[in-house]
Amino acid sequence: MLEDWLKSSRHTVVFTGAGMSTESGLPDFRSRHNGLWKKKDPSQIASTKALNENVEAFIAFYRERVLGVKEFGPHQGHYILAKWEQQGFIRSIITQNVDGFHQEAGSKRVAELHGTLQKVHCQTCGREYSSENYVNNDFYCECGGVLRPNIVLFGEALPQEAFQFALEEAEKADLFIVLGSSLSVTPANQFPLIAKENGAKLVIVNMEPTQFDRYADQVIHDKKIGQLLIELDKKISSPIKKV
Repeated sequence: MLEDWLKSSRHTVVFTGAGMSTESGLPDFRSRHNGLWKKKDPSQIASTKALNENVEAFIAFYRERVLGVKEFGPHQGHYILAKWEQQGFIRSIITQNVDGFHQEAGSKRVAELHGTLQKVHCQTCGREYSSENYVNNDFYCECGGVLRPNIVLFGEALPQEAFQFALEEAEKADLFIVLGSSLSVTPANQFPLIAKENGAKLVIVNMEPTQFDRYADQVIHDKKIGQLLIELDKKISSPIKKV
């Protein structure tokens, strides 16, 4: 079913969540068994309040996350999505992930709804740096301000440019594929519904059920994302699709 839809669709959009990254080795936040938020209170460690009032704990937590991203990298599924974009099978990726693995694998049209750990910027003057500063224990800007990752903290709005791009892509989609998201975080979880309301077929691939499974045209719970993409790629990716 999904194979046929990928072949026939003219505007496929892929939406990725933590399940896409966990297959690279990165820990999840909300999984029932070993999610990061089972161990830490996000309001105390990943919020604007923490940045302003508990900066040492904030920096320690995010340095650990930056080091985690440096330790791992894209898996085969990321590379397949990048190839599909080149071949015209997919038009864009909307991601909740902050690891930058889609771009590292070669994807170009990516909306990072929650920002990226690949860069940091000064909380005071806004100057941008590589996240290598965090790796090297350099946490302060030349102006004296605190460097923070380019991610959306609890209490902050989504980046407007990424949000607008994602909205436009969801509205254009005739096939919308969710890969590895619990679809529990608003407003990001509204994009699959927007696509569905605009006539797209909705496919949800996630190891655990989501609240939006009942709206999907196809739900896949029994396959890892990488395995599914490898199988699909063997079936669809020989000829170059129309663009």
